[in-house]
Amino acid sequence: MSDKLTNLHPSFEQRTAAGKALRDRVSRKSQGKWKPPAKRHDPIELLKHTDVGRLSELLPIRYGRMRHSPFAFFRGAAAVMAADLATTPVTGLRVQACGDCHISNFGGFGSPERRLVFDINDFDETIPAPWEWDLKRLAASVVLAARQLNFGEKRCSEAARKLAESYRIHLRKYARLRVIDAWYSHLEASLLVREAKSVTAKKRWQEIEKKAKHQTSMQLFSQITYVHDGARRIMDHPPLVYHPRNYSKTGKLIKELFHRYLRTLPEERRVLLQHYQIEDIARKVVGVGSVGTRCAVVLLVASDDDPLFLQFKEAFPSVLEPYTAKSKYSNHGERVVTGQRMLQGASDVFLGWTRDDQNRSYYFRQLRDMKMKIDASTMTQEDFLEYIELCGWALARGHARTGDPVKIGAYLGKSEAFDLAIEKFAVAYADQTERDYDNFLKALRAHRLPALSNVPL
Repeated sequence: MSDKLTNLHPSFEQRTAAGKALRDRVSRKSQGKWKPPAKRHDPIELLKHTDVGRLSELLPIRYGRMRHSPFAFFRGAAAVMAADLATTPVTGLRVQACGDCHISNFGGFGSPERRLVFDINDFDETIPAPWEWDLKRLAASVVLAARQLNFGEKRCSEAARKLAESYRIHLRKYARLRVIDAWYSHLEASLLVREAKSVTAKKRWQEIEKKAKHQTSMQLFSQITYVHDGARRIMDHPPLVYHPRNYSKTGKLIKELFHRYLRTLPEERRVLLQHYQIEDIARKVVGVGSVGTRCAVVLLVASDDDPLFLQFKEAFPSVLEPYTAKSKYSNHGERVVTGQRMLQGASDVFLGWTRDDQNRSYYFRQLRDMKMKIDASTMTQEDFLEYIELCGWALARGHARTGDPVKIGAYLGKSEAFDLAIEKFAVAYADQTERDYDNFLKALRAHRLPALSNVPL
């Protein structure tokens, strides 16, 4: 019986040897290659395909946001890169992938214990997939963001290499931990303060952390609501926040969704939410790639001075699904929630899912609970490097929780061979994205896609 168990659980040394052996089949140097395939999918047609099922009246906002810059385009074009990543070398090792891993999808938020933690914070595309895909998308986003900040090309490529190095070093550290210790690990947002290399940077991160800790339902209550005819209402800011024209019918449908969502929560959380009642509902436009999905803010109150804001959002199939395997979850809201719980060190206690009578999937979460908003456009080069190293660390932690960090870490190795390959890929794919962006602008001018002007990100 002990022999059988040994066979089922390879030793650390065996897993290390297996990881190193993968280099013979997929060299680390090969991970740096990017060349558009001869029959590459048309990016514009891929974008149009992802519009299916979205609210058509919101699509001009989506493409208006994407026209801001190559990086903004990249954020909205996860489906394009998914198709491209499917043509690149992979080791065959899988993790629970974020699926849309870029530097704007990391940040701080409140844990159930009310700590401010740093982690990945967007999971709409999460699905089991090759670990390389998350890292390559994140590295390409680093180069595009650095170029938008007008860093020199050498610093842009250096940033991608630093990201890969951070991922490699931290993943190898997680490989040495007990499985349970890696699972319990988390990153405190205060790391940004502690790791700051200048007094100015330290003060700036402290201010961002302070603002995040005050970003609660009580603060939002005074900021985004007002009293109308004796009742609290969410303020309209069209076209990004607005009450639907058929408010009574929509409100009834959303209340039904809410009660269905409650059934996916543990009983103690249902008991908690039973203290609240729905006071108001407003549609909300979110993100870049998510614009056009059905999303709303729900104001719940237990009393006049005890509010709670929830947000629910429609969930489509992951953009990675055509290139991996069909999700085992029939409800994509459940896929998103489960993936988030797997990848994050601490997740929102109100995460849950449901579907409507048209078989659309949704997930619920709190709205902006202690959300640490990090704006890369205001960073110095030193701040930027510190931030992206933390992103690499957070991604390594998520992958270590859901994959085999020993095999992946052994494949990555101690040298910078893999880091240099990711640097090369990131620069080449950033160049590709800029070419795609130019073609995207031509498509807008030719009215192949609708877009509003001067839409804020």
